[in-house]
Amino acid sequence: MPRFHCPVPLIAGATFELPPGAARHVQVLRMQPGDALTLFDGSGGEYAATVERMGRSDVSVTLGVHAATEREAGRAVHLAVGMPANERMDWLVEKATELGVASIQPLATAHGVLRLSGERAEKKRAHWEAIAIAACEQCGRNRVPVIHPVRPFSSPSAWADANSGAAALRLVLSLAEGTRGVADATASAPGDHSVLVLSGPEGGLSGSEEKEALACGFAPVTLGPRVLRAETAALAALVSLAGP
Repeated sequence: MPRFHCPVPLIAGATFELPPGAARHVQVLRMQPGDALTLFDGSGGEYAATVERMGRSDVSVTLGVHAATEREAGRAVHLAVGMPANERMDWLVEKATELGVASIQPLATAHGVLRLSGERAEKKRAHWEAIAIAACEQCGRNRVPVIHPVRPFSSPSAWADANSGAAALRLVLSLAEGTRGVADATASAPGDHSVLVLSGPEGGLSGSEEKEALACGFAPVTLGPRVLRAETAALAALVSLAGP
């Protein structure tokens, strides 16, 4: 059954016009009055719905019952990532959403190739949010992960507290010798304890950035002996930590 994100308050039994984005999707699928679909507003759960009317540019639907269905990961994992270049950040956002990420903090780092600021940075954030919404529609999630505005790496304690709370376990992916694995670092943490993972861009975090992260309470962890691409490393950590 087609699923669509509908960023307006949803009330069982109500008949209303879909927002333009969702209406456009319904029209592209050539749905007809009487066809069934599923809507979710991002606050949790989903609604059965039925197409009532198809206009030239508008679509009316009637909401059915609310199902308190949750398909979130077993642990809330927040990613703070040095933005990889080109389409790799798009791919990271899409796959991280499918894998259950709770939020993503794009970071401008010393070795990062992608440089964003001002209006261009906000356009990119909106673009990544749209990718996350589409991924939720596809994979069945009813809660859209937060895509935070692009921030410089400096003062990591500020964005770390704002993104995941001061109580979250903080990990930074590191290639330093003697660094313990992710499983060892989280062995003593409760299963429902949220985790913030910091991952660098293509060239990794600079030495000063990693030192600053350690000073702010991030524990260094490794994903194994192989050097992974920036987007692969962040996703591998997410898979290891989030659970089913």
